[in-house]
Amino acid sequence: MVNNRKPFAVGSATFGDGRLTVIAGPCVIESQDHAMMMARECLQRARAAGLDFVFKSSFDKANRSSVKSFRGLGIEAGLEILEAIKKELNVPVLTDVHDTAQVDQVARVADVLQIPAFLCRQTDLIAAAAQTGRAVNIKKGQFLAPQDALNIVEKAQAAGAERVMLTERGVSFGYNNLVVDMRSFPIMKEFGVPIVFDATHSLQLPGGLGHATGGLAQYIEPLARAGVACGVDGVFMEVHDAPERAPSDGPNMLPLERMGPLLEMLRDVHNLVSKTVEKSLGREASK
Repeated sequence: MVNNRKPFAVGSATFGDGRLTVIAGPCVIESQDHAMMMARECLQRARAAGLDFVFKSSFDKANRSSVKSFRGLGIEAGLEILEAIKKELNVPVLTDVHDTAQVDQVARVADVLQIPAFLCRQTDLIAAAAQTGRAVNIKKGQFLAPQDALNIVEKAQAAGAERVMLTERGVSFGYNNLVVDMRSFPIMKEFGVPIVFDATHSLQLPGGLGHATGGLAQYIEPLARAGVACGVDGVFMEVHDAPERAPSDGPNMLPLERMGPLLEMLRDVHNLVSKTVEKSLGREASK
């Protein structure tokens, strides 16, 4: 099944129109000061690279490895902080929803509702998010083949969603490891919705530290380059100014100091690939 691609706007950002958009921010909201600082710094780096930007952070991490793990500030405080960031910096914001009871409240603030990978087949949650009229980003589960993700898109569209995107974040490969199959990008692009590459969660080692998730952040740059070369519409990355002190996902987050050079590199890769594809299509049309 192949659908016509329909670009759409999310606040000041656009997905699916041939540009590369970045979704970035810390894994979890730690405090208002920290979230605001990270939003401002990420926005500055995205603008310097000429990329549209959506700020991402979670008010709750409902799937932490251990009962002792920090989950976040909760829905009330988290949404208040996201709303402040949205108003002060004039940027769209994205956050996760984990239960249908959260959806309407979160939709009053967030521009994009994100369905976590472990919940990507939860029909009621997808339908509830779709019915808000907000954009919906669905993370493809670590347990799904790329072609299986079409069912997820169709669930959201059947519930009325007109702005849906799919995010690839790697596939389980043995124990405590994820692998990105680059074939998934062209396969899922056939569904007619924007495709995003989560370059940081793809380098998680789920449960790799026993009580917590490990990660291989040293490989973010090459993996992100490869995903952009495959023609994705956006790149998702969790970023932190001090990953070694982050209360969640520190081992696989991108250090803030590496974000600017990486975005400039990804912009250049995207532009090169886009020009090459255009030339190829032009040659085909002239035959």
